[in-house]
Amino acid sequence: MTDNDFVAKAGTVDVVEGEVSWKAPSNIALVKYWGKKPEQIPANPSISFTLNNCATTTTVKFSKLENKKEDFSFDFFFEGEPKPDFIAKIHTFFERIVGYCPFLKAYHFEIRTANTFPHSSGIASSASGMAALASCLMDIESKLNPGIEEDHFYKKASFLARLGSGSACRSIKGNLVQWGSHENISGSTDLFGISYPYKVHPVFEDYQDTILLVHQGQKKVSSTVGHGLMKDHLYASQRFNQAKENLNKLKEVFEEGDLKGFIEIVESEALSLHAMMMTSLPYFMLMKPNTLEIIEALWAFREKSGLHLCFTLDAGANVHVLYPSREKEEVYQFIKETLLAYCENGKHICDQLGNGAVRINKTEH
Repeated sequence: MTDNDFVAKAGTVDVVEGEVSWKAPSNIALVKYWGKKPEQIPANPSISFTLNNCATTTTVKFSKLENKKEDFSFDFFFEGEPKPDFIAKIHTFFERIVGYCPFLKAYHFEIRTANTFPHSSGIASSASGMAALASCLMDIESKLNPGIEEDHFYKKASFLARLGSGSACRSIKGNLVQWGSHENISGSTDLFGISYPYKVHPVFEDYQDTILLVHQGQKKVSSTVGHGLMKDHLYASQRFNQAKENLNKLKEVFEEGDLKGFIEIVESEALSLHAMMMTSLPYFMLMKPNTLEIIEALWAFREKSGLHLCFTLDAGANVHVLYPSREKEEVYQFIKETLLAYCENGKHICDQLGNGAVRINKTEH
């Protein structure tokens, strides 16, 4: 497929106004995407677990304008309040996608969104947010063109979400999603995320993710800036090759249910991501002292217990503790007794694999 396959056809139904609402989850990358080319194209392929509880719900009310405008007409509310800081981001997103969704200038939109988790704290709120908004826009497009097939709906939703936030394309479907062209993964593309096409052992189908909220404040360096610093990074090419090779290794790991191999790849990927941050120019560090304390305690417990918990990190200080469901009782007991002491006020989120974006109402007029 090419970009042109996602250009919307002229609407066949005249819709004056309506309302759509979608809920989309965040995701946690196992093989990390860090660095991008123009048009939100990833510098390396990635793969992620789609989460379930860490999600964004977005409702879009739309009403047809008497005259099509030169610019976009929308109001934006985050958790019930106007959020001027988000206006520019939504406007940039609309500018990127208007060629694929020309109806954007024909309507006024009231966009209301809310998260189930702290914004800008290392949980991918941009991923869930853009995935939810892209799903809403595709819902509107399907009202204008009722013949849109389900497969195209979800592919284009992922395509649009990517243009808002790269990792958002991995939040449309679940529960294991690969994004980025890879010569050994059938159907992989830079344009949108795909459900992982190969055999996955049952042990990975109900994996748990307990997210330890080490730091809930605004990150000092945004992911957008961090991605940009990969452009001239001394170790960029080696890092991109590492990600591709780890995807090769994961094929056997997923098929065989190799938990030891999974742990090695996932933890090295997390540390590689932060190593790239610490060796860019300018360099920066998003981990906090308690991030390291958690990692050390987790390693010690894993060696002592023989259980298969591991950690990963997103672009922030918070720690995702991943473990198979069959070990949930013992691992969560350890988390409560030992690791919560390193979180802000003991705050954490218990999550697990989910199935991606879902429509939560069909109200229309």
